Amino acid sequence: MDELVKAIAEQANLPEAQAQKAAEAAVSFLKQRLPAPLASQLDAVLANEQLMDNAGDIISKGLGSLLGGKK
Repeated sequence: MDELVKAIAEQANLPEAQAQKAAEAAVSFLKQRLPAPLASQLDAVLANEQLMDNAGDIISKGLGSLLGGKK
């Protein structure tokens, strides 16, 4: 989850503590909305650094675009 927090902090220009809260809120939201088989795998994906590196890149680009930042 550290990679997700870092991506949110950088792209949303937030302090790390706020980015951590945003990441936790996003993960909680996804767990509630995803089908159970996917939601149960979310923590494992977040713990996998290689997957998170790739997801961090995707999230950074998408979040940056949404917030008017880097594209």
